Amino acid sequence: MVVAMSGGVDSSVVAALLMERGFEAIGITLQLYDHGQAQRRPGACCAGADIHDARAVAASLDMPHYVLDYEQRFREAVMDDFVAGYRAGETPIPCVRCNQIIKFGDLLGVARDLGAAALATGHYVRRMPGKAGPTLHRAREARRDQSYFLFTTRPDELADLRFPLGALTKAETREFAGRFALPVADKPDSQDICFVPGGDYAAVIERLRPGASEPGDIVDLEGRIVGRHDGVVHYTVGQRRGLRIGGGPPLYVVRLDAAAARVVVGPREALDCPTLELRDVNWIGAAPPAGDLAVTVRLRSTHAGAAATFRARPGGGTVQLEAPEPGIAPGQACVMYQRDRVLGGGWIARAEPLRSAA
Repeated sequence: MVVAMSGGVDSSVVAALLMERGFEAIGITLQLYDHGQAQRRPGACCAGADIHDARAVAASLDMPHYVLDYEQRFREAVMDDFVAGYRAGETPIPCVRCNQIIKFGDLLGVARDLGAAALATGHYVRRMPGKAGPTLHRAREARRDQSYFLFTTRPDELADLRFPLGALTKAETREFAGRFALPVADKPDSQDICFVPGGDYAAVIERLRPGASEPGDIVDLEGRIVGRHDGVVHYTVGQRRGLRIGGGPPLYVVRLDAAAARVVVGPREALDCPTLELRDVNWIGAAPPAGDLAVTVRLRSTHAGAAATFRARPGGGTVQLEAPEPGIAPGQACVMYQRDRVLGGGWIARAEPLRSAA
């Protein structure tokens, strides 16, 4: 069994649990970016200190451990995609891309090449048997559930993945870390996107693509200029702060027109969207529906869920929400559920507001 070890508490407990249960386990840590710089940043994941912590945990468990250099691969597949998304006026989710391409693509391939029975990770999701193969479900602890970030998982990948923490709460995981006397037992959870220190994504974009922040106009729904901005990469749909528009009722970012370098703003009600268009829809352990399918959708990782109807089309689909939802940003994910089961999801290509933007 190969264990994806990030150096945090969760993946370390996974390794310890598998060793306790008698599995022959190998830990693998991926070096994803310049961990020499990241080593000085507390609260990040996959940093230099985390690689050290993963090694220490493996040593304490007497488990083989290897570090693989994936910096270039991560840069091209995740970081460049992140930059391109923001420059196009979208709000990308790099953690989904990392799971899809790096962890469940490349790392799972390494595990298979080693002849491992499966790849185990510290994600809080549950894998359960189904009539047509394994199915993916929400974690037991709702606030720790990470299923939103795994909607791109393919059925053939799910067959070779294991998620030992899905039935545990975070408190129980911490208790296991203490019982196993792991060196990271008291380590805080990572908070930021690993390559975005302090959440300042615009600074990272400017560093990776100098000149990406092209200034332009802020316009209202009728196309009237109401202000100036320093670049669309500084904004996302639903944003209110930082517009620097004085006077009048509160205005929100309704749409980003990257081609024209325009930020379109409007009142709160202009954010309400009843219809979404999805691209690159993935189905996990289920065939695409032939007709309308009643689902619950999550439109952000913190979204509680909303009732909707999905209709498939070639390469994507349309989601009709029972009640309009505010602040839906292209580039985010729409993940579909039936009760706790994850059916799949797609990337939001377009959201249709009740009131058209300029």
